[in-house]
Amino acid sequence: MSDTLSLTEALIARASVTPDDQACQALMIERLAAIGFACETIESDGVTNLWAVKRGTDSGGKLLAFAGHTDVVPTGPLEQWSSPPFTPTHRDGKLYGRGAADMKASLAAFVVASEEFAAQCPEHRGSLAFLITSDEEGPATDGTVKVVEALKARGTRLDYCIVGEPTSNATLGDMVKNGRRGSMTGKLVVKGVQGHIAYPHLAKNPVHLLAPALAELVAERWDDGNDYFPPTTWQVSNLHSGTGATNIIPGHAEVMFNFRFSTASTVEGLQNRVHAILDRHGLNYDLKWIVSGLPFLTPRGALSDALAHAIFDETGVRTELSTTGGTSDGRFIARICDQVVEFGPPNGTIHKIDEHVEVRFIEPLKNVYRRVLEALIA
Repeated sequence: MSDTLSLTEALIARASVTPDDQACQALMIERLAAIGFACETIESDGVTNLWAVKRGTDSGGKLLAFAGHTDVVPTGPLEQWSSPPFTPTHRDGKLYGRGAADMKASLAAFVVASEEFAAQCPEHRGSLAFLITSDEEGPATDGTVKVVEALKARGTRLDYCIVGEPTSNATLGDMVKNGRRGSMTGKLVVKGVQGHIAYPHLAKNPVHLLAPALAELVAERWDDGNDYFPPTTWQVSNLHSGTGATNIIPGHAEVMFNFRFSTASTVEGLQNRVHAILDRHGLNYDLKWIVSGLPFLTPRGALSDALAHAIFDETGVRTELSTTGGTSDGRFIARICDQVVEFGPPNGTIHKIDEHVEVRFIEPLKNVYRRVLEALIA
């Protein structure tokens, strides 16, 4: 069994359901400290975070960070799993367990790649860091964002960051994420006047008042996207009004909607356009906004090129840069790093019952990470 596979299994065996790290980071610290990393644990409201650095010989050299999370989502019904989710199990060339793909294989590959790199390049010029949290699958309020805030206060910036999210589709290396869309939720309450349904002239139905504005919001083209992002999307996620009775005109209507937006739009611009539409229809409303993530983008450059070359040299696959999918902690890291990309194993089973990773991808994943280190900080 390879070191990478063995460490992957050891991490899977720790039931680190968010935000409980279950000493996964302690296991990583033991390995990293042994090869010269200075390891710092940053705790915040039950969340465990790790910032570890191995300095290079050049004080002005580049700093590359591996970033990721030790927490996993809940298992779901245990009886639906073919094997216990926190017992690493092999079947048909696949390693099963919660977190196998998201993202304990990547964490193990990070560590072993760093060990091999340190052995091969003991006098490496650039520096290598780990930024690991146990709060990525949860609210993400006490994890990576806290470490980024601490690093920013110290004046620390990263030159490159690889986030180990499972980005591949059909095979290892066919997709790398070089950005993500932002996410913004609106909680809208449209106010009417409740009344008897037989006397509509004595009431104001907020659903009827909302309908024309809602149709306009649905039809609106928010932007055209750009070379890296598709057009911004607006979707209703929840719609509620009424008491359940058939003879009452409701007094208010509640709508929850979400923007997934690119760098072609701004938070303020989107918010202003929504308010303008609602105001144009003369609605009496309250609207609260929640911005859970800003978009980030890393144009093609040194990091994406090094990663693409490493993937091709190791697997023969020509990778595709993409910004599809949901948010990730890359949105926080982009505040202190101009080049952030995400790369990891195939994501077809993440968050599902019987999550797994193909064993044949684990060693090449580690080798790709090591090749990038050799290209950028050796």
